[in-house]
Amino acid sequence: MSNKNFVELKNITKRFGKNTVIENFNLSVAKGEMITLLGPSGCGKTTILRQIAGLEKPSEGQILIDGEDVTNLSIQQRDICMVFQSYALFPHMSIGENIGYGLKMIGVPKEERKTRVKEALELVDLAGFADRFVDQISGGQQQRVALARALILKPKVLLFDEPLSNLDANLRRSMREKIRELQQRFDITSFYVTHDQSEAFAVSDRVLVMQKGSIMQVDSPQRLYRRPASRFMANFMGDANIFPGHYENGYISIFGYKLNCQDEIKPKSTQCVVGVRPEAVELIKEGGEDSQKCRVENVAYMGPQYEISVNWHDQILLLQVNSILLKPKVGDEFYLKIHPEGMFVLDE
Repeated sequence: MSNKNFVELKNITKRFGKNTVIENFNLSVAKGEMITLLGPSGCGKTTILRQIAGLEKPSEGQILIDGEDVTNLSIQQRDICMVFQSYALFPHMSIGENIGYGLKMIGVPKEERKTRVKEALELVDLAGFADRFVDQISGGQQQRVALARALILKPKVLLFDEPLSNLDANLRRSMREKIRELQQRFDITSFYVTHDQSEAFAVSDRVLVMQKGSIMQVDSPQRLYRRPASRFMANFMGDANIFPGHYENGYISIFGYKLNCQDEIKPKSTQCVVGVRPEAVELIKEGGEDSQKCRVENVAYMGPQYEISVNWHDQILLLQVNSILLKPKVGDEFYLKIHPEGMFVLDE
C-alpha cells in the first residue's frame, strides 16, 4: 500500500439539529487499504460511511479522495460504489442486467457490457447466472451479485454497510473471505461498517473502534486485541480479566504471580492495572514454581472449548480451555499458569 492519504477525513463534525453525532473526526486511509468501522449501534459508524459516500454532508470539515476535495460533491461525482446490507438489487432485471446497470448508465457499449458482466460473474463464482432473476437465487448469491455490480465499475473507493448481517454464519464466513480476496486483488481502498468483531478482524488491515461519535482506537486487529488503549477497549474487544499489578525489575506481579514484562508494555509506575485474556490462562493438575492454585466456580460448555470462572485469591478469573483436552467440573482445584503474551497494561 502506498499514499497514506488517499482518503482523508479532516475535522469532520456532523449535527442533526442540536444533536452532535460526530465531533472533530480525523482519519487518513492509504490506497488499497481496507479499514473497518466497528462499534455498538448508534456510535456513528454508518454516519461516517454515508458522508464518505456523499449521501450526507458534514456540518463541518473536509473529505478528500485522491487529493480532491469531494465534500460538496454528490455520490455520482466521487467515483465511489457502495454495497448495502439489503443488496438493493432490481427485481425486474436479470442478474446480468443488475450487474451491468452502472456500465449502462455511463454509456458503455452493449457488447463490452456483456463481456465485463461475464467476467464479473466469474469473479464472484456465479458464472452462467446472467439470465436468472433475483427471486431465483439465494441471499448469499444476491450479496455476491451486489459485490460484482460494485467491482465492475472499478471505483476508487468501495463502501460496505453491514453487508453480511442478513446471512447465516457459514455464508458470512465464505462471503467475508470472498470480499477480502477481491478487495486485495483489485487494490481498492475500502471502508467496511459492522458491529461484528470477528468479521472486522477477518477482513481488515486496520480496525477503527467508535463510541459516541469519537474514535476510541484505530490499529491492526492484532494490536487492538493485544494492546488495548483503555479499559473500554479491553472489554469491547473480547473478555478481559482486569487486576491491580505491581511492576519491578522487568516483572509484573499479580497477587504475587510474576510475569515477564516486555518493554513494549512496560508500565509508567510500579503500581499498574493489568489485563489478562481468557485464552492466556492454562489450567494444570500439578503446580510448579510459576503456578498458583485456583478453584473452579462455573463451567459453560461452548463446543470447541469450556468457558470457566475460577476463584483466584478471592477474585473471579475467566478463562477458556480446549474441551477435548480438559473436562473441568465445579469444585475442581487446579494450578493456573498465565502466558505473558496474553497480558497487557492499561494506562490508568
